[in-house]
Amino acid sequence: MRPKAHQPLNLKLLILAVLVACFLLFVLRSNLSTFKMNQEASPQASLTLRSEKGGESTDCSLSCSKIPASLSQALIHYSTSTITPQQTLKEISVSARVLEKKSPCNFLVFGLGHDSLMWSALNHGGRTIFLEEDEAWIEQIRRRFPMLESYHVTYDSKVNEAENLMEVGRGPECTAVGDPRYSICQLALKGLPTLVYETKWDLIMVDAPTGYYEEAPGRMTAIYTAGMLARNRDSGETDVFVHDVNRVVEDKFSKAFLCHKYMKKQEGRLRHFTIPTYRDDADSNRPFCPP
Repeated sequence: MRPKAHQPLNLKLLILAVLVACFLLFVLRSNLSTFKMNQEASPQASLTLRSEKGGESTDCSLSCSKIPASLSQALIHYSTSTITPQQTLKEISVSARVLEKKSPCNFLVFGLGHDSLMWSALNHGGRTIFLEEDEAWIEQIRRRFPMLESYHVTYDSKVNEAENLMEVGRGPECTAVGDPRYSICQLALKGLPTLVYETKWDLIMVDAPTGYYEEAPGRMTAIYTAGMLARNRDSGETDVFVHDVNRVVEDKFSKAFLCHKYMKKQEGRLRHFTIPTYRDDADSNRPFCPP
């Protein structure tokens, strides 16, 4: 998820605009809550102000609101940083629109990068966790943004194994829906933190692990596992996003295991899928992908 080059200025302006919009929405909600509380308060109740000059006291509990720390840090970071996220303005907008509707929600992100603070801020009040392969990078980001929840994960696959893994994925052990921890499918990630398997994820973003050279881990297992987590939830549906679909692995594996018929949109290098639960389907013969 780390950018290889600086992005145009308009992407930075978009991020700032979205974060400012989140702040304004927060202030509006706070003001509405304050108005309701004041309406319900006793007519005799009074607020006193404490000023540096007059010495009067103030109770700000009913009239003051503060911007959340996560939003303020995001605003400061993206307004002063010369490094912008790797995704383009249009690509970010696809995921941001879904987050606008669903947040606060549970958001799982494969990858930790310069856009992580943005995703966490856009999901203010929800839970956003990041899974990252590079321990040194995790420590670097934690020192800068300790509020981000991230976990180190390992991958035992390689990009040059993609064709063989695609064949494996077509077998019955991989098309059977269940908890990835107990799957015998070679594509299932079984060593992720427990909370990954036990949380009902509303959004999943696959933007890692590294996949641009033959010996890199590639995103074969991350894409497959994201689809299985979505199918195995007890109800509802999960929005899954895959970045870098201009590459062969991301292109083929997203279509095969997230299913072309479940794809809602492609914008640039980003694909958006909506995967329904398979656990509430009375038809046990439901195909892995709709025909």
